[in-house]
Amino acid sequence: MTEQPWQVDRTAGICTATGREIAEGEEFYSVLLEEGELFRRVDYSLEGWDGPPADSFCHFKTKMPVKEKKKKLLVDDSLLIDFFTRLGDETEPVRVQFRFVLALILMRKRKLRYDGSATYDGQEVWEMTLIRDHATHQVVNPHLTDDQIEGVSQQLTAILHGDMGTWEAEIADENQSSEPAADATND
Repeated sequence: MTEQPWQVDRTAGICTATGREIAEGEEFYSVLLEEGELFRRVDYSLEGWDGPPADSFCHFKTKMPVKEKKKKLLVDDSLLIDFFTRLGDETEPVRVQFRFVLALILMRKRKLRYDGSATYDGQEVWEMTLIRDHATHQVVNPHLTDDQIEGVSQQLTAILHGDMGTWEAEIADENQSSEPAADATND
């Protein structure tokens, strides 16, 4: 006996009875109609539902998925590169983390190339090349967790969208809580 994989189309998002688009989050009914060895799916909004057609194989009530809206970082690449290079000599942990996340973003955009890594003073340092001018850069890998990368990315988005005051306040708070007062004046 061989197993037959069932192929059922995804919802088209249109009510078969009314022709109306089914909205995100809206409940509706789906019906599977047997057509030879395949199934055809048809959907009905609640107001268009009069029960399953006589020739239906099965039916079920479901909800239209809500599309997840991704926040896009709508910033010019040259601004990202400038921010990345300006953070090159920073040693504060928060700024090292920002630079690392910027490096990841620039690598994804193919503006920065990873060439290898080395260990200096117990820290992993990535050797990288900026594509536009072939300048080499060293980027400390702070070994962030996924949650830390998400947090830094959110802060970075706030900075690049003009909420600089929030970032400066967070850096000041982190400096006060993690460093002795005498070292905090070392800017």
